[in-house]
Amino acid sequence: MEEIIRGRVWTLGDDVDTDGIISGKYLTVIDPNELKKHVFEIALPEFAKGARPGDILVAGVNFGCGSSREHAPQALRAIGVGAIVADTFARIFFRNSINLGLPTIEVRGVRAIFENGDPARIEMRGGTVTNERTGTQIRFPPLPTHLLELLDAGGLVEKVRRELAGQAGA
Repeated sequence: MEEIIRGRVWTLGDDVDTDGIISGKYLTVIDPNELKKHVFEIALPEFAKGARPGDILVAGVNFGCGSSREHAPQALRAIGVGAIVADTFARIFFRNSINLGLPTIEVRGVRAIFENGDPARIEMRGGTVTNERTGTQIRFPPLPTHLLELLDAGGLVEKVRRELAGQAGA
């Protein structure tokens, strides 16, 4: 995980459901390259073709509500989303994202300071999100150390792999 994440913003509203992120009809798809073709296929059809690695999603309240399956954050990670910032998240989506190594930050009022295409800067340990077009900045409590360690490792599986490799070499 980068200490500072910069990217172009895609704005979304409230109650973005996991089925809106990736439709349930793709539950049998495990290839990330195939999944990424269908991200926001109905809710934001231009996203899959227009997204660039490092782009940042900025949303309102309750992002990732709906099912608890990991396909939604997997698809977002596969397409190269650099971070998701929202007023609030569905808890299971939040943890699934962190466990997959996708920076997910809860910042009250963040949706109100961005428009589509704005450049954003996120300081993960410093606890700030800045709209670089307007200069507007909002502070947030940085994620706890154990979650930052998961993100630094690239997710839970990679963190455990590293720990086990370290134990084997000891």
